[in-house]
This record gives sequence, structure tokens and C-alpha cells, in this order.
Amino acid sequence: MFKKLLLSAFCGLSALLSLAQTEMPLYSGPVPNAKPSDVQEVKRPDQVVSQVIQPTLTVYQPPNGQANGTAVIICPGGGYGVLVMKREGYDVAEAFNKMGVTAFVLKYRLPNEKTMIDPSVGPLQDAQQALKTVRQRAAEWGVDPKKIGIMGFSAGGHLAATAGTHFNQKVIDNPEAVSVRPDFMILVYPVISFTDQVGHSGSRKNLLGASPKPEQVTLYSNELQVTSSTPPAFITHASDDTVVPVKNSLLFYEALQQNKVLADLHIYTKGEHGYLKTPAFDEWFGRCRHWLIQTGLMVP
Repeated sequence: MFKKLLLSAFCGLSALLSLAQTEMPLYSGPVPNAKPSDVQEVKRPDQVVSQVIQPTLTVYQPPNGQANGTAVIICPGGGYGVLVMKREGYDVAEAFNKMGVTAFVLKYRLPNEKTMIDPSVGPLQDAQQALKTVRQRAAEWGVDPKKIGIMGFSAGGHLAATAGTHFNQKVIDNPEAVSVRPDFMILVYPVISFTDQVGHSGSRKNLLGASPKPEQVTLYSNELQVTSSTPPAFITHASDDTVVPVKNSLLFYEALQQNKVLADLHIYTKGEHGYLKTPAFDEWFGRCRHWLIQTGLMVP
């Protein structure tokens, strides 16, 4: 009898979890900017994926009655070459759920001339489509359409910052004119600039190719694209980051300040790239939680 009860409870929990975490295709029809190829997605045991050609959105909903209306779309990092789906995606979504935030992990397409007509715009298309989808279906998911943010790690931070500075750039089909402007950005050791002096050369090469035009470098150097309409931002970085220099975050914060955009910037002495040992997740994520509450973007 005890085993039956235990099995029943386990099945019930599994059903609950499956309802709370739903992966769905990002596009209901054909994927824009795609071209036929024999490329196949590759997924490693640690849930790092590459060669993404079919973008998806995985919905993480808080337990019944605990959602506070805030939502965040999470863009994992990986230099626009891979996506670190678990540590910079699913794990973070679960942490947001504990705060009452509805989270969406975006598995965005990675630039590839074999699979895209214009590789440079593919990731931004997916970010805009994710923002459009969440805003359109806000009532269904218990989300406040004015509290939908975007978060990114490393190159995912570049994508999130691009979504926050290029929302007037029409790259998806949007006849309903749904706003694709995120209401806030959370940028964790982000790539911001593509300039030779500051930028991450690997991310730039993967997104724009080996010999990008100067105007492309300027367009995707997001510190140069900030305006007074750019959404508020929470930024964190480590000063000893040798992969993506901390100056990326400093330049972006400075641009936000110049345009009177609300922003928090937290720089750690140590942390390197990825925060693998320090700071602890609860440390920087706790500061993020404080910022969301302080700015009125989240109700505790």
C-alpha cells in the first residue's frame, strides 16, 4: 500500500512538473530567415546545444497562486556558437519561479550561413518573437504585459542588450504591432561591444562573420545604441574576466547613465567569466531580486 501511495505521489508530482515546464516551438509557422539544409542540432550530455535551427521557448510557471505577474525571457550564453541551456537557462528559470516570476528559456538559433539567409539577424528575430509571444499570451500565463523583461549571459547578454536597444528594428512579421520592447534587461557578464578594443572577437565573428563591415560593428556595439527609450537594466560582471572584459558592462552602464535610464551595476573583484566559483549564485541573484523589487518591476 505504501509503495502504491508513493508511486501515486511521484506520478502526481511528475504531472505537475510537466505542466509547469512546457517546451514549445517559437514560431507557429515557417521559421523566418531560414533556408533548407542538412544541419542537425547537437545536444551534449551537459545540455549544451549547438547548431540550433528550430528555436523553442520553454515555459516555467510558478506554483498555483504564487505568480506575481513579472516575467523574464532568459537567453543562455555560448559565444553565439553554443547555448549553455542548463546553468544559464533552466536552473535560472527555476530560481525565478521560487520568486514568483514566470520564466521563459529561449533556445535561439545560432548564426549559420548554411541555415540562414542573413545569420546576423537570426538571434534578434528569435528574441523579438519571444517578447511578442509572451506579451500576446500574457493573460494565459498570468503575466503583466508591462513587466516582461529579458535576461542574458555572456553572448546571450549581447542578445538581450540588442533586444533592449534595437526594438524599433523590424525583423519579424508583426502585423498586430505588438511591442517587442522589453520592460527591463538583466545582463550577466555580457558581451556589449563589438569594437576591436573592447568586444569579444569570437561572438562578433560568429554573428557577423570574419570581416564585418564597419557599420555592422557599430550597429551591434550596443553601448552606441542606447537612447532615453532603452529599458532599465541590472548588470553584473567580474573585474578579472579575461574572456569578456568588464569594460563591456562599464561602457553600457555609462551610456545608460548619460541617457538617464535606470540601472544597477555590480562589479565583483573575482568571478572570472561564468561565475563558476564566485560570486555565489544567491549573492548576485539576490541583488537582482532586490533591484526588481526596488524599481517596482516585481512585487515580493
